[in-house]
Amino acid sequence: MSNKLPIHKNQILLYTAWLVSIVATLGSLYFSEIRGFIPCELCWYQRILMYPLVLILGIGTFQSDISVKKFVLPMSLFGGAISFMHYLEQKVPGFAGIKPCVKGVPCSTEYINWLGFITIPFLALTAFTLISILLILMKTKK
Repeated sequence: MSNKLPIHKNQILLYTAWLVSIVATLGSLYFSEIRGFIPCELCWYQRILMYPLVLILGIGTFQSDISVKKFVLPMSLFGGAISFMHYLEQKVPGFAGIKPCVKGVPCSTEYINWLGFITIPFLALTAFTLISILLILMKTKK
């Protein structure tokens, strides 16, 4: 008889969501600390919502506790909404004047523009969306 426990689908989804949050956080730190890009105000809001996910999802992963979903999913959805608004501000001319930045870097600044559409807010939106989808796919016990 094998001592290995079967890996549950929820554990894989939780672990993957945790890995996505780690990559997003490290990417954010790479852009600011290594490349020297100064985060704008909306970038800070996205960071405020992404960075704790590394800790919360990490604890949930190692304790196999899927109840973290109720904390992480709202943060991820809200972070995705901010990322989407930020991306629109960068790419759609009419959105740029909705909330003008009063100090620091304008939120419409594009430090990167890979393939004509991949910007830092797009990367954040991708991460928040992936985390949200992975959490939605998790089955909770009733």
